[in-house]
Amino acid sequence: MRHVILGAGGVGGLIGACLTKSGDVVTLVVRSEALSAYPQHLQLESPFGSFTAPVELSSTVPDADVVWITVKATQLAGALTSFSDKVAVRAIVPLLNGIDHVTLLREKYGSDRVIPATIAVESERISPGHIVHRSPFARLNVSSRGREILRGAVDHLQQLGFASQFVDHEPTLLWSKLVFLAPLALVSTATDKNTGEMAADPASWQQIQQAVREACAVAWAEKAEVDADAVITTIRSIPGHMRSSMQKDVAQHKLPELDAIAGPILRGAVRHGLDAPVTRQLVAEVEQKVAQYA
Repeated sequence: MRHVILGAGGVGGLIGACLTKSGDVVTLVVRSEALSAYPQHLQLESPFGSFTAPVELSSTVPDADVVWITVKATQLAGALTSFSDKVAVRAIVPLLNGIDHVTLLREKYGSDRVIPATIAVESERISPGHIVHRSPFARLNVSSRGREILRGAVDHLQQLGFASQFVDHEPTLLWSKLVFLAPLALVSTATDKNTGEMAADPASWQQIQQAVREACAVAWAEKAEVDADAVITTIRSIPGHMRSSMQKDVAQHKLPELDAIAGPILRGAVRHGLDAPVTRQLVAEVEQKVAQYA
């Protein structure tokens, strides 16, 4: 199969390297000004194995079976200019944080071609083409509407160590990640603590539990099947050294994905007559941090 990675960062690089390792053809979409100097391979360091994988490079999205969109939510609009009107693509798989991007992409490219998916992983690009996968896991969940075209790719990723499954119910697919991600991202960024430090600090741990329950209340109102107690238990089991991507972005004075991650919860709470005071306060604290370098 031919795959395109639109967003050759930590997640895109990990996906691209693993698919190439499995024998598929992978093209990275790179900014035109960086194209000539970009390495024609991906170097991956991962619990799944460390290796170098050859890739093709392009400044625009070429014809492909699958385009994996792995940019930050804040970069999505700019990244989509890489698509031409004539490009032939069978499936578009967004792995962005949040929920709202699915509607945007379906309005633009058609509901049949856009296959929502989520990934839970800590993976970072430390230089062009050099990816370090830090978490001992990579969990990929894909809408079952993509089962036919993505079955082979998902099987390849599973063979390398990914935990993957197809999910029938898209609200559950999308909200299951958000109710896990948002509390972790917001509390870690507001407190500048890693997962172990948050679990050891009673105040931080209380905020995580409350934020999980607020997010799950909105998810239930959106017809998603989520379990707040199970989410809290999973967060407690995470290795203690991990840091959220939002936390890293703020530390590096980059624009965080605050609206993509927290926005659906806050807007959903208003829409359904719910309250989310802890989430709202955490957002205000992150905004205050961002304002210091704006």
